[in-house]
Amino acid sequence: MTVTHNVRVYKSEEELPREGQLAWKIAEVAADPVAVEPAVVDMIINRVIDNASVAAASLTRGPIVAARAQALSHPVSTGGSGASIFGLDAERTSPEWAAWANGVAVRELDYHDTFLAAEYSHPGDNIPPILAVAQHVGSDGAALVRGIATGYEIQMDLVRAICLHRHKIDHVAHLGPSAAAGIGTMLGLDAETIAQAVAQALHTTTATRQSRKGEISTWKAHAPAFAGKMAVEAVDRAMRGQTSPSPIYEGEDGVIAWMLDGPEASYQVPLPAPGEPKRAILDSYTKEHSAEYQAQAWIDLARKLHGEHPELADPANVESIVLHTSHHTHYVIGSGAGDPQKYDPKASRETLDHSIPYIFTVALQDGGWHHVDSYAPERAGRADTVELWQKVTTAEDPEWTRRYHSEDPDEKAFGGRVEIRLANGETIVDEIAVADAHPLGARPFARADYIRKFRILAEPVLEPAEIDRFIALAERLPELTADEVRELNFIARAGVIDLAAAPKGLF
Repeated sequence: MTVTHNVRVYKSEEELPREGQLAWKIAEVAADPVAVEPAVVDMIINRVIDNASVAAASLTRGPIVAARAQALSHPVSTGGSGASIFGLDAERTSPEWAAWANGVAVRELDYHDTFLAAEYSHPGDNIPPILAVAQHVGSDGAALVRGIATGYEIQMDLVRAICLHRHKIDHVAHLGPSAAAGIGTMLGLDAETIAQAVAQALHTTTATRQSRKGEISTWKAHAPAFAGKMAVEAVDRAMRGQTSPSPIYEGEDGVIAWMLDGPEASYQVPLPAPGEPKRAILDSYTKEHSAEYQAQAWIDLARKLHGEHPELADPANVESIVLHTSHHTHYVIGSGAGDPQKYDPKASRETLDHSIPYIFTVALQDGGWHHVDSYAPERAGRADTVELWQKVTTAEDPEWTRRYHSEDPDEKAFGGRVEIRLANGETIVDEIAVADAHPLGARPFARADYIRKFRILAEPVLEPAEIDRFIALAERLPELTADEVRELNFIARAGVIDLAAAPKGLF
């Protein structure tokens, strides 16, 4: 049975034994050798395929080109065989740099899995650092599966309990500890070592949310990769006997007291009990569309309305469109953010990805969403799109906010209600609770959908035989030998990656 831990701030003169600290309790979960259940194994395989899909589609994008060049500037460290970089064949780098390059590739398109609760997250960000270490040290597939299960469990449990965005702290602050814990599980480290790594990873990955505000920069894709890189380095330091700020969460000058709810705060953090399987990944969900998760259901509703009311594509027929939705959607990707960039046709792709007025407009006009074409400058600048876009606003609805935060999976919702007032005075009203691909949606994603997504996104950059090879390997994940884990990479077709054209820096 899950155990809920009360986590609060302790004054310096108060005694808080190490065993009572959250970092230690996380470490105890990570060190628990409980078996991974079959359903969890299957979902881990799905997410390994899902990560590969979006990484393949990103291989030639600027942030990936730069991150890959940085990684290739660092040779394999002496402690192992090195780790592979997505898209490349024989090249290897040190595991922290592979985590960096591959983490950027996975996050660039904002197109992989998600979990939303008190905080929000992309728990698939745990996979690149854990996989990189597995390849470097020679872990087999069964150990890799155990590590990934822990990464998902810890990040999602922290996300359930501790809100970061309210204090303008970026959500990757939950990723550093979870990736460190996952690596610890995979390596079979003791709780003391894992606890030190978890604390170090948290200490080095707390940053503000300005990376997701206003004109959003390329750092949005780098932030989780940086957290993964820091987790690898934290584990290395902890294995060498180096210690960490303690207590990192509960200390008088710690994270909770000064970055989160303050000295009087307390949180109820759920973690698996000893011997309880790590099942959190089953509560997460992936994306059918390349956009912020809160936009997924709205894209599905927009394409439905496109089919039922094609006249809505013409701005002359529309007076106003109001999306009644949750607090988060309104204030983070909606008009409640107060960001004029969300209505700017010259805004960056990263900004448009966080503009539900733009996303709903394009999906309504096009009847769908494309991970490249829907963000193209010529698409964003189309006159009729700009005109309709300016008529779309959001409004917080307390009921949709309540459902967004509900702990009942049958009630939890990420959509809302749209009210469209037409130029002729008529009104069209419709609503959607969850995306079609959500486990409770119209067409929940299953293995065949993950494989289809991979084939669609990888086809322009991988040979058909390479696509088939990767899928076959991934589907055997828990059975893979250490040598086969090192092959858990995909190689771009000739001419896709031009290493010589990469930008130059210090390294």
